[in-house]
Amino acid sequence: MLVLVVDSSTPAVTAALVEVSADAVAARAQRCTVDARAHGELLAPQVDAVLADTGARAADLAAIVAGLGPGPFTGLRVGLVTAATMGQVLGIPTYGVCSLDGIGHPAAAGEPVLAASDARRREVYWAVYDGAGQRIAGPNVDVPAVAAERARGLAVTIAVGDGAHRYADVLGLPVRGEPRYPDATALARLAAERIRAGAPSEPLTPLYLRRPDAVAATGHKPVLP
Repeated sequence: MLVLVVDSSTPAVTAALVEVSADAVAARAQRCTVDARAHGELLAPQVDAVLADTGARAADLAAIVAGLGPGPFTGLRVGLVTAATMGQVLGIPTYGVCSLDGIGHPAAAGEPVLAASDARRREVYWAVYDGAGQRIAGPNVDVPAVAAERARGLAVTIAVGDGAHRYADVLGLPVRGEPRYPDATALARLAAERIRAGAPSEPLTPLYLRRPDAVAATGHKPVLP
């Protein structure tokens, strides 16, 4: 089964095609561009590009997997709206995966790992994974010092992700080079059981973790004396 994977939860805008078989998940094509200000401009052309790279058509897709975040509102919604719209138009199921799982799961190698992405405002989105790659804490958003304290309490010995690179001095952990951003094939692997089972389409509920910056006005100022 040919599956489209999209993620726009970080500055890395990713579209990929993977093939899900009975016992494997294999990457077929991927485009990834790091640009925190161009999610909306980049994602759709990248979807077209990975289809063209493999000679596939949108009608050949069996499912779509989308990274749910956590991530900033503006960028994250681009991937989720794209996935949901394509799923509805094509009549195929959509499945969501926590984007941090696409960093922490493939990085786990027998020891607990902290996955962190940049949340801006001098904070990180973070989660902790055990040696088998299962999430055991998070996702949360905190200042790096809080994430570091929680990680130490869970015997974490290594960190991974863009947030870990940015705040390595505060986290006080060795930082693994890759994956720096959510790995598309890992996201597909985490959804593979649902894909193979033909599970019903899921609502793609974003993991914002923060309240929106914009709030409704609570009252109106008088304009007449």
